Amino acid sequence: MTPLLRDRRRTLVAGSLAVTAALTLAGCGSSDPAADSSSDSPAKTRTVSTANGDVDVPASPKRVVVLDSGELDSAITLGVRPVGATHSASEDAFPSYLPASETKDITPVGEIANANLESVAALKPDLILTSKVRDGERYEELSKIAPTVMTEATGSAWKENFQVHAEALGKQAEAKKVLATYDTQVAKVTEALGGKEKAAATDVNFVRFVEGAEIRIYGKQNYIGSILADIGTGRPAITDKAKDGFSYDVSPEKIDLADADVIFTSTYGDPGKAGTTKTMNSGLWKGLKAAKNDKVFKVDDRLWIAGIGYTAAGKILEEFETSMTK
Repeated sequence: MTPLLRDRRRTLVAGSLAVTAALTLAGCGSSDPAADSSSDSPAKTRTVSTANGDVDVPASPKRVVVLDSGELDSAITLGVRPVGATHSASEDAFPSYLPASETKDITPVGEIANANLESVAALKPDLILTSKVRDGERYEELSKIAPTVMTEATGSAWKENFQVHAEALGKQAEAKKVLATYDTQVAKVTEALGGKEKAAATDVNFVRFVEGAEIRIYGKQNYIGSILADIGTGRPAITDKAKDGFSYDVSPEKIDLADADVIFTSTYGDPGKAGTTKTMNSGLWKGLKAAKNDKVFKVDDRLWIAGIGYTAAGKILEEFETSMTK
């Protein structure tokens, strides 16, 4: 998960008033005879098990709004183009690793964990996808807009979340194909490393420079950690000290603790303010085994850390294989 997203929630009163107003206007403004006549014939629904209990969703949702990057990845991976989506707090655009043709017509509805509920309601969604860790406190408000399917968390649970998303979207058959493709690609990458034994003998670390926080040496209980586990690479002992399995945070003066055979790095925010440039130019960094052997690879933070889905994972596997087999 990306823990730096700013939490600037509006007050519940203001949010409720905005949503109520938007819904009232939407109801009063309908002049579509087909829409009016359909009120006597309720659409068929399916029941989905969610973090908030069972939720009835449309059998074939047509206007989906997603409120996190993992949900956006899942929808597009399954062939569903959302009508609305949130974006990262650090950028106004949607992740560039996703096909531009699939994101160009999506309406932004605010930042992740701080969606504009009035904007969401204005899109008249018939399904909303998010998680409790992002929007749990606003579940009731969101549910008044449309059936809302929440998973418990994000990050390391991305595979389980994908299955929930697929069920909510009615795309279980497509999901099976996605999983099969991923498994095939993982096996290919492991083989490219020389097989399971050689992969396990190669310690790989992921170091993230974060503006406004300490440097993070990623553990095993996160998105990228799960992908490395699937490939079967080794992980240095320092990863076992990660808090809750997520990350072990260090200052630039202790960056030598990040040493490994291979290091992938990314930056959240400005590289200067995050300390990326200063740290990677330091003697401690240059003394790392990975640095000496030219095995340090800079990657896109929004893909490797924030993608949290199968389309992102496929691209990560491609980049990983290319880097490791140079």
